[in-house]
Amino acid sequence: MSRRAMLDTFFERMEAATTRDDLQALTFDLRDHYGIAHVVYHWVNSDGEQYGAGTYPVEWAEHYVRQGYLRIDPVIQGCFQRFHPVEWKRLDWSSKAARHLMTEAMSFGLGNQGYSIPLRGPAGQFALFTANDSCTDDAWEAFTQTNMRDLMLVAHYFNQKALDFEQGGQGTAGRALSPREAEALTFLALGYSRAQAADTLSISEHTLRVYVESARFKLGAMNTTHAVARALSLGLIVV
Repeated sequence: MSRRAMLDTFFERMEAATTRDDLQALTFDLRDHYGIAHVVYHWVNSDGEQYGAGTYPVEWAEHYVRQGYLRIDPVIQGCFQRFHPVEWKRLDWSSKAARHLMTEAMSFGLGNQGYSIPLRGPAGQFALFTANDSCTDDAWEAFTQTNMRDLMLVAHYFNQKALDFEQGGQGTAGRALSPREAEALTFLALGYSRAQAADTLSISEHTLRVYVESARFKLGAMNTTHAVARALSLGLIVV
């Protein structure tokens, strides 16, 4: 299956998801598609309630909670302070506690490489979407460079669906963006020109303009820049 076909199928399944089990199934399919060890989405809603969907072993998730690793995890701490995707190897693992956490994680089957995307929503909602594997630094850099834009779009849709679940299906009523609208705004937010964004999406500039204008209308934005800003603030896109 081609990259474009895979993403379209993923977006269709995400839109049709009605339970957390549906999200769980999607993480396994994404893991297999990308040929990596793990894909995880971890959500903390506005009331502090947490849940995860992902391929980490249940035993590791339970051990992580028992040990209180949330307080010392460099991934959580690093992503909470950032808005852009984070490479695990660029975080501070110098403390004894952090190194012990990583050693234990690997003993449970987690990989030494990670790429985590911070996501934020209204009223303090915070989430992470993570890809994880065991490989060399060069191999992981090649993987992230090839797939980072797709992963950001996938992360956005996980977060949008989680917000929808939290608010009983009403979370983004009247403002929900279609997959192509979100893609168009995401690439513009990343600094792409309209021509570059259209080329990346394999569509004409005219079609891109249609998606942008549709998104602008849904968001009640005055112009494209305003639409991008509103989509970012509402957690509808992530860069």
